[in-house]
Amino acid sequence: MASNSKLETTIDKVLNQTGTEILSSLKSSLDETQETLSKSQSKLEQEYDRIVNEGKKEADKVQKQIIGSSELESRNKQLKIVDDSVQNVFSKAIEKIKTIERDDNYSKLINTLLEEATETLGTKDVIVYTNSADKDIVNSLLSKFSGAELVSETIECLGGIEIKSKDGSMSFNNTIDARLDRMKPLIRKEIATKFGLGK
Repeated sequence: MASNSKLETTIDKVLNQTGTEILSSLKSSLDETQETLSKSQSKLEQEYDRIVNEGKKEADKVQKQIIGSSELESRNKQLKIVDDSVQNVFSKAIEKIKTIERDDNYSKLINTLLEEATETLGTKDVIVYTNSADKDIVNSLLSKFSGAELVSETIECLGGIEIKSKDGSMSFNNTIDARLDRMKPLIRKEIATKFGLGK
C-alpha cells in the first residue's frame, strides 16, 4: 500500500508540474495572442481611418465635379439666353433698317461711312460698291471724294458702302451689315458682363 501511495504522490507531482507547465504555456500563448490582437487592432484602425479619409476625399471630389458641372451648365444656359436675346434684338433692328427712309440723316450716315472707309485705307482713289437703294445717295456724295468712283454693279447689303483701292490691294467693308457683325460680339460681351457672365 505504501508503494501505491508513493506512486500516487509521484503521479500527483508529475500532474501538478505538467499542469503548471501547461497553464504557464497557455498563459504565455494568451499573452502573445492578446499582444498580436492589440497590434492588429491598431493596424486595422489605421487602415479603417485611411479608407474613411480616402472615401471622404473621393466624395468631396465627386461633389465638386457635380457642383462644377451644374454651374457650367447653368452658365451655358444663361449665355444661350443672352445670345438668343441679342440675336432677337439684331433681327428686329435689321427689319427696321430695311424700311428706313433714305433722307438727309441717312445721307449724312453714308457720308460718314465713306469718310471712315477712305481714312481706313488711307486713300480716296477707290472704287465704291453699294446696293441699288443707296446708289443715288452715294453718287451724289462722291464729288467730295475726288478719285472715288462708283461702279455700276450693286452688292447685296442693308445699306452702306464697300470700297477697294484702285490697285486692288486693299478693301474695306463699311456696309451696315458689316458694322452690325462687328458690333455683335461687343454687345454680347457687354450684356453678359452686366449679368455677371463675363464672356
